[in-house]
Amino acid sequence: MATLVMALRLIGRLVNDVVSFVIFSALDVLDVFLCFVYKLADYALEAEWRPCYCSNSPKDMITSSGKILVSENGGSKVVFLCSSKLQLDDISDTLYFRPSLASEISRSTVRELRRHKAERGTTFTINSTIIEMLQEKIGGRQAKLSTCWSDCDCKTCSGWSSPGVPPRDTLFVRAEGATAPVEDVLFIHGFISSSELWTETVFPNFSEEARSKYRFIAIDLLGFGRSPKPGDSLYTLREHVDMIERSVLEPFKVGSFHIVAHSLGSILAIALAVKYPGAVKSLTLIAPPYFPVPKGEQGTQYVLRRVAPRRVWPMMAFGSSVACWYEHISRTICLLICKNHRVWEFIFKLVTRNRFRTFLMDGFFCHTHNAAWHTLHNIICGSGGKLDGYLDTVRDHLNCEVTVFHGSADVLLPVECSHAVKSKIPRANVKVVQDKDHITILVGREKTFATELEAIWRKTQTMKLKEL
Repeated sequence: MATLVMALRLIGRLVNDVVSFVIFSALDVLDVFLCFVYKLADYALEAEWRPCYCSNSPKDMITSSGKILVSENGGSKVVFLCSSKLQLDDISDTLYFRPSLASEISRSTVRELRRHKAERGTTFTINSTIIEMLQEKIGGRQAKLSTCWSDCDCKTCSGWSSPGVPPRDTLFVRAEGATAPVEDVLFIHGFISSSELWTETVFPNFSEEARSKYRFIAIDLLGFGRSPKPGDSLYTLREHVDMIERSVLEPFKVGSFHIVAHSLGSILAIALAVKYPGAVKSLTLIAPPYFPVPKGEQGTQYVLRRVAPRRVWPMMAFGSSVACWYEHISRTICLLICKNHRVWEFIFKLVTRNRFRTFLMDGFFCHTHNAAWHTLHNIICGSGGKLDGYLDTVRDHLNCEVTVFHGSADVLLPVECSHAVKSKIPRANVKVVQDKDHITILVGREKTFATELEAIWRKTQTMKLKEL
């Protein structure tokens, strides 16, 4: 019997591999075709080519004066960076270096990848598209406020850039709870979500005691929900953190605070904790995307293949693979769904007779392709070589409480991610919730989770009193 089960699993794995190869090879071709289609459409509708990451990667280097020397097609040009807010090491190479499935498995390509990797030790590589986008930040130029033709221009999606309204340089923030709080709690959502992940779930379930002590602050991250979605942004970790500081820590005069973060938001939470080691009282992470990078592997590419393995099964892996590997297919999905979200919302409410709250759909719809694509690569993949150092800092230099929640049925980010956090921070308390996935770890157990959070905060306060 055991032999039969093993044989069936082997056959299933083989079928999955073969079908995946065929489908993703076809998607490789489709993405190239869509690149051509979008170039024509962009030029016809906006009279200019929109930059994309399909061109070959030129080799560049950063000079000591802060210039970028770009060598491409036999010519050279110098680009100046006059702002220190954006650093090139914040940009993940997965944006522009994603070999097709067919080429990746060939022996010649493997040798080429090794040679390419060896050269990176002395040469900084960056795509010409990034140079084009950086030029928008040079010389104090105004950021692009007009939306792309393929993005939704309704008030919810682009109200921050409406005519007659000053451009907003802060995030959309929702604050509830105490007016004179003992401490603040910052809630950070995950990928293609919004502050409603918190305001529609745990916020209504906090006790009156908690509401009298804490101020709950939930944000829409840069590029999502009702927050600004600038067309020139590369949505790097530094830019996301800067916007949180400008939108929450400074205007709300936040002193000590707790952080609660889901999925991709966990990376931003850890970065904030490292930047404000004396202010963070507790760090609560839900399904953090942490994949320890083996020695000798390139962090960004390793994480890309873990998050998006290019397999048709399970379906969650298929969805993440399409989102990560195919720039123009992802843009098409945004065109069909996000741009027409009001139609889809109407259909959804009609079919379900409005029996379900739609906050998850609202979070999914209210973003742009530019924001999603860059955030996905620069935060999740780009953190591949950084999270180890950040977690070491949390372990060695922060005295905050660290709690990690993960669903045992999470197929997008396996529970091993949270166990890996525990291996880096031994004091971290990992709670695996049985039969819950990436979403139901929170949605569906709102009251329980709110109670668990209050217990964490009380424990932190008790420990503080003991120290005094």
